[in-house]
Amino acid sequence: MNSTSISAAVTPQPLFITPAEVCSEFSYHHPSVARINNGGFGCCPSSLISYQRQIQMQWLRQPDEFFFNQLQPGMLRSRNVIKDLINADHVDEVSIVDNVSTAISIVLQHMAWGFAEGKFHSGDATVMFHCAYGAVKKSVEAYFVRAGGYVIEVPLPFPVNSDDEILQEFRQALDKSKQNGRRVRLAIIDHVTFMPTVVMPVKQLVSICREAGIDHVFIDAAHGIGCVDVDMKQIGADFYTSNLHKWLFCPPSAAFLYCRKSNQSSALHHPVVTHQYGNGLATESSWIGTRDYSAQLVVPKVLEFVNRFEGGIDGIKRRNHDAVVDMGEMLAKAWGTQLGCPPHMCSSMVMVGLPACLHVSSDQDSWKLRTYLRDKFGVEVSIYYRPPKDGEVGPLTGYARISYQVYNKVDDYYKFRDAINQLVHDAFTCASLPDSYIRLV
Repeated sequence: MNSTSISAAVTPQPLFITPAEVCSEFSYHHPSVARINNGGFGCCPSSLISYQRQIQMQWLRQPDEFFFNQLQPGMLRSRNVIKDLINADHVDEVSIVDNVSTAISIVLQHMAWGFAEGKFHSGDATVMFHCAYGAVKKSVEAYFVRAGGYVIEVPLPFPVNSDDEILQEFRQALDKSKQNGRRVRLAIIDHVTFMPTVVMPVKQLVSICREAGIDHVFIDAAHGIGCVDVDMKQIGADFYTSNLHKWLFCPPSAAFLYCRKSNQSSALHHPVVTHQYGNGLATESSWIGTRDYSAQLVVPKVLEFVNRFEGGIDGIKRRNHDAVVDMGEMLAKAWGTQLGCPPHMCSSMVMVGLPACLHVSSDQDSWKLRTYLRDKFGVEVSIYYRPPKDGEVGPLTGYARISYQVYNKVDDYYKFRDAINQLVHDAFTCASLPDSYIRLV
């Protein structure tokens, strides 16, 4: 045997995390709950929680040394990891904030100053899809509308069958605004919509915005990093924000805001003003007085965790997507319903139609059903009410948004299937259920 073959023979094979180790990392999850709503609050493995506690103790042991010597270098390391994960041009384009809501406030505060400084005019518009997250809508109201702006809401077709349906609605909304003489200053586009959940064709939507002459394009990707492919050069937006605690395993709460390097990027400021004001958004955001920065400093260690899985974060995303589609199709088949969109428009979450006999006919009904599933069956899942369209006959109005993360098992989805089947059985046998939860026929 020659030296080359000897070297090849003893080369160690990669040791990927085992199923038992995955179970151990998330063993603190409530054992009797089928947790199929990772999209709600994310998750964090035990090893990263332990590492976070080490950082917290370093801070508490010697706060001055930590803040003056460790905090900024640690933040820079985290920003560099994110910069590489999202394919940004420069680390200065990446700021770390506590969550997406803060990032939204940073950008919309900047837009509000556009009105105050005479760059924008009363009636100038922002365009966003009607399914935008509630806190985003409130931020638009608080900053943009209050400053004199106008909101154009684009309906999201649902159920949706293709990207073209979404692109067509968006173009029509922009054409209508142009006919009304409005200038659109800002577009807010979800990468993965909250509810109903759909992966949006962000690259094409950004291109449409550029063609229409929209000043700024902001991608709200609360469910972006760790859930779908995120590439700043390909997407081409001015701003992009994503939580790190949703799908990238960080402890709560941590997020990043990408600002494409331009002459205007220096004009953005954190809404909490400290003595770092004017030193750039990344610096302003990394020193907001005395607070716990440990979740934001864990990021490099998170990269070590995801690389324990075959294919790293890309492998996790691919397997989560394939698994959630399989589980969604299993549930739809069991209930005689359908998915809310084709598999290629799903992320690590998917919408599954609920049996019509459950009569989810309002947002209140959806909340009652969600609560009943949690309290009575130990199933944690988001429920969506989809208002019927004019002229529809017998439409599905109730959908479940299921998630799949590395800790999930098939039994979680069987438990959900069986819970709904029990409710359907009760509906047809006139079994009584507390009215405080859900109205069944």
